[in-house]
Amino acid sequence: MGNDLAVGGMATDERLRSSIRKKVARFTAKKKAVLLKNPGIIRNRLKIDSAVTNAQAFLTVQEEFGSFDRYIWQFVGGKPIVNRWAKMAQVPATSAVSDALSKDLKKRGFRFVGSTIVYAYLQAAGLVNDHTTDCFIRARR
Repeated sequence: MGNDLAVGGMATDERLRSSIRKKVARFTAKKKAVLLKNPGIIRNRLKIDSAVTNAQAFLTVQEEFGSFDRYIWQFVGGKPIVNRWAKMAQVPATSAVSDALSKDLKKRGFRFVGSTIVYAYLQAAGLVNDHTTDCFIRARR
């Protein structure tokens, strides 16, 4: 039963995120001008514009692939890449996978998606496991 609750919560979260993406994708020039005056966010025109552009591109990818999840996992063959680094100094800032994904995202109209930020996303989303071999979290993944 607890599992059903967790799944239901995730579904609710996804509906909320989907709603937000759709809303951001429809931001007008007027809405972006209001955001540029908001001291609670980074007021950089290029970043605000890219948030809108990226939301639009995200929705296009969802439509094409059925989900962003399905799109992104193809870059790692459908399963996480588990690296075996002994020291943090060995962990790279980019990889061939992040280079390819970054290039494809840019081709699809995404902005501010360089290979370094894409690699960090792959790590955070669990597509790449870079925990060192002596890390206690490594055993959990």
